[in-house]
Amino acid sequence: MATMSNKMKRNQRIVYISQYFVTHPNELIGLSYFSDYFNSAKSSISEDIDFVRGIFEETEIGVIETIAGVQGGMIFRPAYSDVKTNELMDEIRQRLTEGKRILPGNYVYLADLLQDPRLLDNIAKLIAVKYQKEEIDAVVTIETKGIGLCVAVAKYLNVPHVVVRRSSSEMDGSTISVNYVSGSHQRVSKMELSKVSLKAGSKVLIIDDFLRNGGTMIGLMNLIEEFDCKTVGICVFVESTYRDHEPIPNYDSLLKVEIVYNKEESRFELQSELGTFFE
Repeated sequence: MATMSNKMKRNQRIVYISQYFVTHPNELIGLSYFSDYFNSAKSSISEDIDFVRGIFEETEIGVIETIAGVQGGMIFRPAYSDVKTNELMDEIRQRLTEGKRILPGNYVYLADLLQDPRLLDNIAKLIAVKYQKEEIDAVVTIETKGIGLCVAVAKYLNVPHVVVRRSSSEMDGSTISVNYVSGSHQRVSKMELSKVSLKAGSKVLIIDDFLRNGGTMIGLMNLIEEFDCKTVGICVFVESTYRDHEPIPNYDSLLKVEIVYNKEESRFELQSELGTFFE
């Protein structure tokens, strides 16, 4: 590991330590990493980290946990304040009222929201904060619109992201597949995943952008079971209040949307409310 050639002052060390923790969420970091990097005594680094810990907690940036033992160290758990949560959800709900969002089949156009890097990062962080104590081993989604959110959540949880395909290629090698019923026309489709994508016994968080009929989500749960893995959480960005399917257990949605007809203006509109994520 590279070390600093010049001795750094305490305020310089604190800036680096703060930045390192923020960019390495949910990662076990040994005290020796910082002491070796700065060529400083561990006692001095411990004082620096205690200072950073206090600032992080006071400003609701997150918590730095200490893990005891030979293999111990520190883990930064991000936080997301109630104030920031309210601001984020208000902004998203406002943007849902803008532009043409209602698509054929009662789907909702969300791509512009999840393509906004600032919004995407904040949505992912909000989701990750809720699930970061669940000891998740992988974040799973199905191609294609939920991939960006899946990757961003996985980054904050410091675990791999896994993308289920609707059709495999030679690059995937041997796969496991399941059939599922999707869409308003109840069409039977297939999803598949490379056999090496998930280790048996893994705890999985499923992420997707939109939940309507629920058939795709049930298919993902069934596929995860085929890998002898456990779904410990399901979270979608937006769910439609119009659904007709067997219940999906223990899922969260950030927003619920409903398509309603405005008689005065003779057009359909999108109404939204906070989802089960906040219950």
